Amino acid sequence: MASVSFVELASALIEAMGQRLDAAKPTPQGLLLRTEDGFLYSFLEDPTQVSLETIRSLFASSDGVPAHLVVLTPGHLPLALSAELVGKGGTLVEGPRFVELARQLGLEAFLGQEPRARPREARRLLPSAQQLDVIMTRARTWLDWGVPALALRFYRQASELKSGFLPARTGVGRALLALGLVADADRTFDEVLGVRPDDVEARMGKAAVLGARALPKEEVEIYRALLAEDEARTEVRAHLVAALVDLGDWKGARVEIEAMLSRTPEDPQLRFLHAVALSNTGAQGLADEEREEARRLGLSHERETSLCQHLGLPPPPRPEPATAVVPAAPVPVPAKATVPLSTRRPATPRRSARRARPARGPARKQTGRPRRGRRRSGTRKGK
Repeated sequence: MASVSFVELASALIEAMGQRLDAAKPTPQGLLLRTEDGFLYSFLEDPTQVSLETIRSLFASSDGVPAHLVVLTPGHLPLALSAELVGKGGTLVEGPRFVELARQLGLEAFLGQEPRARPREARRLLPSAQQLDVIMTRARTWLDWGVPALALRFYRQASELKSGFLPARTGVGRALLALGLVADADRTFDEVLGVRPDDVEARMGKAAVLGARALPKEEVEIYRALLAEDEARTEVRAHLVAALVDLGDWKGARVEIEAMLSRTPEDPQLRFLHAVALSNTGAQGLADEEREEARRLGLSHERETSLCQHLGLPPPPRPEPATAVVPAAPVPVPAKATVPLSTRRPATPRRSARRARPARGPARKQTGRPRRGRRRSGTRKGK
């Protein structure tokens, strides 16, 4: 059974996220919690004690009620188990991200850590505005990290804290769309547009819904309409590039990528995407040069591999480790070889024999006679 401290931590996490529990059940590996919004949270204390059958049983434990599974553990699930979980549509929060979630919610004491210092800038806001800002930051962070299940929880928490806050509502729609709940996301964006018809985020959300419904041409039309209103919307152009890539229109994607590069020419990921566009439009030589430039600007091998997987490209070759340069052995110089004048040390002036003095080192060998003192030379007349 899970330890008492771990069960207390799991309960505190759910409470701090503002979840309303529908059912709770202890398990041999931890704690299983169902919430009212249709999510099933499984807290696993020791992932090394979890088997493949355990993961499969979690999906079957919904009792016929559709639920999105979220597994949280301070350790790391074996690769086969995590692949099974993600492949079936589950969400995994493990290792450092589990610790970060606890720290974000102010539960460092359960981890035996010191509390995180509050930023000074946030103290200038009113308490309610500060709390809303913190929750929205958490939501955006988890959505950027590819964990829409937690992002959805925090966006909903922000909506409950301030009803009618449209950025939180559009965030809910984006998280729902990332979870594959397209119909729910579409209704959420419609609600926002019903209040504010010109909301750019909601219009972009409606475009993404069309893409999720396999209507990429209609999706592209919305992005182009938004750019016609304001060409400086970089985030709209980025979504347009993604839609054109999904559509297979690399020629159009190349035009948009080059427009983005004119503003941020040193972005390594844009450089890599430009290389792919060049390769798909028949400029292989330029594509190779652009890919090397992306690596020079800081594109790591891991990030390049991830981008290749996303685009369905073969993984890049792993860079060869740098070999140590062994210095060449010195060439022996013959005994009678002359040294060039340019390498000779400059001659130092020789001291005259009259002013030469013996070095002050060890005492001279005694000869039986007392050592005579040095004669003082007179300077006055008659001396």
